[in-house]
Amino acid sequence: MRDGVAAVLLDIDDTLVDTRAGFAAGMRAVAGVYLVHLGDDGPAAALEHWVSDPGGHFAAFTRGETSFEEQRRARAGRLHRDLGAVGLDEPGFTRWNLTYETGFRDAWVALPGAHELVVALGAITPILPFGAVTNAQVDYQRDKLDRTGLGALPVLVGTDTLGIGKPDPRVFHHACLLLGVDPGRTVYIGNDLVVDAQAAVAAGLLGVWFDRGHEPVPTLPPDGLPVVRSLTELIRWLGLSSGFGRSPGAR
Repeated sequence: MRDGVAAVLLDIDDTLVDTRAGFAAGMRAVAGVYLVHLGDDGPAAALEHWVSDPGGHFAAFTRGETSFEEQRRARAGRLHRDLGAVGLDEPGFTRWNLTYETGFRDAWVALPGAHELVVALGAITPILPFGAVTNAQVDYQRDKLDRTGLGALPVLVGTDTLGIGKPDPRVFHHACLLLGVDPGRTVYIGNDLVVDAQAAVAAGLLGVWFDRGHEPVPTLPPDGLPVVRSLTELIRWLGLSSGFGRSPGAR
């Protein structure tokens, strides 16, 4: 194990699970019903809008200012207004959400190396406790982990745990409390430079940025911030055995 590391916390979306691929699938489904006027450009335009979230609705959700359903309704409404689609009343949003959610869920898949990482961590859990801090609700993420074959994580802190999400330091501190390890000896790995790695550092943890190569980077990583570009590289960085050939659910 890596010197000085006594616990590991992970992000889930676009760190363990390819959520961006899920977004793309959900937006393809939406575009096929609601954005036909954009032709072949519809899915890409919808995906760009959804990921950028110009209204900042998801960030408001992570601050505890709105519910998950309210932020999704607001994002869908903004997407339709900006891309010239028909407005969504309450029954219309219900149908829209089912269209999006079905495409989104059907595309969930673990990122390369995610199973090996979870297996390697699980093999030494008594020595190196681990879990996740995620900007989504706990049950939703448990379903995501189960559907992608990653299984249950020993500790999972979501937006409904404290009513807030990252980058608020309280969610990181709460996860460390559940792990029973001081934040200064806990490493946190995530794909978002600001919300994951830098927020973890600001909370007193050891932040690691998982640079997947396609996330918008508003600032350069500060000197000394560890960067990994694959989960296999992360396994090596942590000094773990890879556990290749087994899955978390294997008996």
